[in-house]
Amino acid sequence: MSTTPEQQSPALQPATVGAWTLPQRFVMAPLTRNRAGEGGVPTELNVEYYRQRATAGLIITEGTQPSAVGQGYLDTPGIHSDEQVRGWRAVTDAVHAEGGRIVVQLMHAGRIAHPDNKNGLESVAPSAIAAPGQMVTADGQKDHPTPRALDTDEIPGIVEDFVHASRQAIAAGFDGVEIHAANGYLLHQFLAPSSNTRTDAYGGSPQNRARLTVEVTRAVADAIGAERVGIRISPAHNIQGVLEEDAADVVATYEAVVEGIAPLGLAYLSILADPRSDLVRDLRKRFAGPVVLNSGFSSVTQLSDVEQILDEDLGDLVAVGREFLANPDLARRWREGLPLNEPNDKTFYGGGAEGYTDYPFAAA
Repeated sequence: MSTTPEQQSPALQPATVGAWTLPQRFVMAPLTRNRAGEGGVPTELNVEYYRQRATAGLIITEGTQPSAVGQGYLDTPGIHSDEQVRGWRAVTDAVHAEGGRIVVQLMHAGRIAHPDNKNGLESVAPSAIAAPGQMVTADGQKDHPTPRALDTDEIPGIVEDFVHASRQAIAAGFDGVEIHAANGYLLHQFLAPSSNTRTDAYGGSPQNRARLTVEVTRAVADAIGAERVGIRISPAHNIQGVLEEDAADVVATYEAVVEGIAPLGLAYLSILADPRSDLVRDLRKRFAGPVVLNSGFSSVTQLSDVEQILDEDLGDLVAVGREFLANPDLARRWREGLPLNEPNDKTFYGGGAEGYTDYPFAAA
């Protein structure tokens, strides 16, 4: 008896993750595209982009600010205003009509921001330390300004921003949320000793630096149900000036994060790191729930990479980025062994339909 590709490949097997049953074990990773409308409101162009990719099984949206202050880049969407909720509702309705599931990634950029991109609002961070490098604004590249360090009594407000955004996400029809605690943004800034020099309960020890990430995750899980909540971390990613270079401290910090959230029964933990590292294996064991991995931040994830990660039982699902960007029907192409479109990196960020919604589907 012959076998189908679904029977042969672990990547094409269904999976139950949190509140969702997925048709395969790879998901669409969050991909910043800088194409939101005025006020961070999704447009019909965004609706079409996500609708096209509904067969991903699970879409994790681009980073979406939970508050106006939390915006970093130009033309990124938000989920804090009612207008944004209405824009996102059109997106989620379109994805659901095609049989897909979609969660919103909540990304507070912290110090990776510029006031010019958010109507003059100042940036906040754990400590008043400017990020290296520059930020793209409508007037060109500008240095990251020095952020204002959050007062201790302001931190519950940050937690509430994530809770409010999560409730807004459910009102917008999302299937859940992913908390972004990776890639050098606000929660990651709190985790790292290079960007967090606080001396209160949110700085100093690994446990204190992990505190905000744990508090946000617990509060969001309480608000919308843990089975609808994922979280992304990137231990020792060393990006955007958020440096984690002491191996023992990295282990202690991320063990504190995972041990703080593991009892909640979250939908998943997404880890951006070497999937074969001892740390990732340890965190997966401690989390004791579905873990989403990837083949690396700077590498294109092929079907063979997904299969190898799953065959070696390194994780439960794999996040795929650029191949979904260029192939809205990636699941079908991989299932049927069809050739792939090549992504055009000149159209990754900003612009209109070109390089966004005009990648062709495979012929019937």
